[in-house]
Amino acid sequence: VKQGAAVDENLDDAPKEKLTPKGVFNAILDYLSGSMTQLIPLVMAAGLFRTFAVVLGPQVFGVLSDTDPTYTFFNTTLYEAGFYFLPIFLGYACAKKMGASPMLGLLTGAILIAPSVVSAAGEGANISVYGFQIAAADYSQTVLPVMLTIPVLYVVEKFMKKHVPDVLSTLFSPFFTMIVVVPIMFIVLAPLGNLLGQGIAAVLFGLQNLGGVFTILAMMVLGAFWQLFVVAGMHMPVIMLAQVQILQVGSDPFLFVATNCAMTAVWGCVIGSFFRIRNKHEKGMCAGYIVSALLGGVTEPALFGTVLRFRRTMLGMIIGGAAGAAVSALLGVTLYVGAMATNFLVFLGYLQGGMQNTICAIIGMAVACVVSAVVVYFTGYSKEELAAMDEE
Repeated sequence: VKQGAAVDENLDDAPKEKLTPKGVFNAILDYLSGSMTQLIPLVMAAGLFRTFAVVLGPQVFGVLSDTDPTYTFFNTTLYEAGFYFLPIFLGYACAKKMGASPMLGLLTGAILIAPSVVSAAGEGANISVYGFQIAAADYSQTVLPVMLTIPVLYVVEKFMKKHVPDVLSTLFSPFFTMIVVVPIMFIVLAPLGNLLGQGIAAVLFGLQNLGGVFTILAMMVLGAFWQLFVVAGMHMPVIMLAQVQILQVGSDPFLFVATNCAMTAVWGCVIGSFFRIRNKHEKGMCAGYIVSALLGGVTEPALFGTVLRFRRTMLGMIIGGAAGAAVSALLGVTLYVGAMATNFLVFLGYLQGGMQNTICAIIGMAVACVVSAVVVYFTGYSKEELAAMDEE
């Protein structure tokens, strides 16, 4: 009873904190980081599976071919087991963080990637949600739909538990909860990331078409916030427009140039963290993030384990990514179809444009990495955070 009273007291206090923009922002970041931090062991394991494949595969040492069953098993099967089902894992973590039923959180994520939904999305078909025809989408590896839905689940479940008679609650509270939550999720919340992505794509490519300083500005936005777009599931409409352009002309001086700087800015975040953190356990985790990103081309462990967990480090990613993208734009860097690696071999995608293009690309990405590392080293962690780590 005392425990329940404590929860009620916290809930009563919460609205007072949310009356200010700062309170709302901090509450959102706490929910985001508190949910994703639980997934660090999962993304680390899945990321290192792919790293193992990349290191032994044709990208690095060439011990395994890209058709070797062992390569396929590590690079595809084990990696996808972690990231394809991310909505399910995240549904559990978000529900646990909010205080909702973790099992209903799992079910919420599972509904998003149910085979019938994924199949309809692949065919470009609709799904019927209580008679409403909704365009199906593939929500595998997405974050925003389930993160937006779980707070609704928490409120609805709490209402149902309060109003459904105790003798029927075990059976009908979960059922009534999902009856209400599912249409809200599919009709309103799940498509939100895609709709926001379409708006972002229109704005960014509109700026690019204006040329000059507007193109540089658009690339800086991409370099600064791309990783957050990806985490929120808002990136696909932007990528689709970029792919049309790259298929037409065979090169891209815009999107992928900027997003590669965003990627190396994440590298800088974990490198800066590695040198700044004193706690051996956390330093070891950072080393794992670095290996996963630079060798395996998997930045999710770094994002979940550092950027979204220690919110001050996000500033380093934003500043570093924007700086690297601006330098790349000014130097006229262009990426070409072909070797578009996401690990330390990323420079191969620029070789077709000549040595000067490749050097300029490396300079832009290096600026993103170094600036991010420096910003994180000096501002990424408060004294309280560092002291708390040392006490663990």
